[in-house]
Amino acid sequence: MLHNKICMLGGSGVGKTSLVSRFVSSIFSDTYLTTVGVKIDKKTVSIEGGETTLMLWDIYGQDEFQTVRDSYLRGASGYLLVADGTRHATLETAAVLQRKAESVIGRVPFLLLLNKADLDREWQVDERALVKLVDEGWRVVKTSAKTGEGVDDAFTTLAREMAIV
Repeated sequence: MLHNKICMLGGSGVGKTSLVSRFVSSIFSDTYLTTVGVKIDKKTVSIEGGETTLMLWDIYGQDEFQTVRDSYLRGASGYLLVADGTRHATLETAAVLQRKAESVIGRVPFLLLLNKADLDREWQVDERALVKLVDEGWRVVKTSAKTGEGVDDAFTTLAREMAIV
């Protein structure tokens, strides 16, 4: 059985921990808890050709006071960038984190998760910014940790892409 390390990267409060909880345990909580350091969960998923265990590294959110440590990224087979669709600035943070991750671990599969799709009336991320990212080769998936929309598909899509590499 394969084991793959996946890093969850994004700004503070974008929903990284909630996405992991939804994927691993089918749980969502409205209570906001700040991740300190890194929290590691795992889940085995079935993909073509067998099963793989995903080691999910939920890394504290990057903000103006802290940046992601290189040591947390090393050994990752892929990563999920998470941005909050209701806060445009988190998309810019995701772009910074993508460049950082690529400089540390090279070109590995990744997806951009635009989280909080359930709050579409409060959406601040415009379609032009997303089209530009897609044109640059980014895969973008809208998710909601609250409703579960797109969550399982995002994780299993990344698992499939890592198995191909």
